[in-house]
Amino acid sequence: MQKFGKTVLSLVIFAVVAVFSLVLVVGTSAAADYTTGGDATLENFKFVKNIMIWFMLMLVAFLMLFIKKYEWGVALAVLLSAAGSFIVYLAIQDFILDAYVWNQDVMLMGVICAITVVIAIGCFLGTVKMWQYLFVGLLFAPVFCLVELFMAGEIVESIVAFDPGGSILVHMCAAYFGVGVAIGIREKRAFNEPMYTTTHSVSFVWLAAMLLWVLWPSFVTALLPMEEVFWGMMTCYLAGMGSILSAWVVCTLVQKKVNPLIYTYAMLAGPVAIGAPLILVGPWAAIVIGLIAGAFSALSFIFLHPRLCKAIGVLDVMGVHNLHGVGGWIGMIASVCAMAYLGGMGDFITGNIVSAVFVAVVTLALGAVIGVVLRLTRGKMVDEDLFIDDVDFIKTEEPAN
Repeated sequence: MQKFGKTVLSLVIFAVVAVFSLVLVVGTSAAADYTTGGDATLENFKFVKNIMIWFMLMLVAFLMLFIKKYEWGVALAVLLSAAGSFIVYLAIQDFILDAYVWNQDVMLMGVICAITVVIAIGCFLGTVKMWQYLFVGLLFAPVFCLVELFMAGEIVESIVAFDPGGSILVHMCAAYFGVGVAIGIREKRAFNEPMYTTTHSVSFVWLAAMLLWVLWPSFVTALLPMEEVFWGMMTCYLAGMGSILSAWVVCTLVQKKVNPLIYTYAMLAGPVAIGAPLILVGPWAAIVIGLIAGAFSALSFIFLHPRLCKAIGVLDVMGVHNLHGVGGWIGMIASVCAMAYLGGMGDFITGNIVSAVFVAVVTLALGAVIGVVLRLTRGKMVDEDLFIDDVDFIKTEEPAN
């Protein structure tokens, strides 16, 4: 009965705060005009992009759904972190940066912010309390806005990056923020997690990887002018073909058989790396970028991952750095090479190099600070609560004999 009373009181307090907030912002919401630019075709195009990127975000959950006793936990963690970051991103745009929140460009950037933090939580999944994923989402949005402003030249005018498909803004940001949070949490017990899988859970990973591969051009071309979308789609798919092949070759040569939890991630390295040089390169160069990215990503999972985790003293649970960090660096280097070859893009060359270093250092540092906050607010977390979601869900499944 006492628990019921506390629940009712919490709901009443929430309702009061929600109504007060609604009254507070209704004037602002009404004044924030929705602008279409008068081009219905372009608006419909952006609408479809919004939906498809949200679809990709949910698929990222399935890409991380292989730990058989933490599957539901991954799904809920993705939803909470995405919701928190998306709402705070829009709030920053509306109340701090005075942007027109209710147009599709800002909504697109909001979901891109959300998918970035969803990737990042893969570094420390299973090592914090469920409510803390929402907390991470809330705190990540300002970090993402800082990175976005820096790369757009809003902080240092001479530094402007050319990264239409997000190799730096999304993938490097996600990898180093996530690793930073893991460093701040410093959950060494994660090394002892066997991460047992089932054929069923790994089949979800296969499905997610293959669908993400198909949808990836929607993500990298989301903010491109319509006349450049076809080229971006073409180079993205060709880079993806390259990583499909090279990741398989590396897995087969090095480990004799394909480890699906390495291959299904590394096959996406081409689409990750092509983000920065997306419209700067031709089809054959895109394939080469994909071949390089897939090979390096697979090798990173096999060789770099254990050494890096040992060196920093924490486990990158999902190997986020091996796909998104490594792929992001390859994308940055490829874009610099392409711009040097094309000529006349010296400012962007500097912008991409400086932005990549800025993202790696700043998001790692800020992530570590947030990780310390998570560790201090997590409370006691016994061994039995790591990488298991029993404490968060009502389960009716018959226990295994």
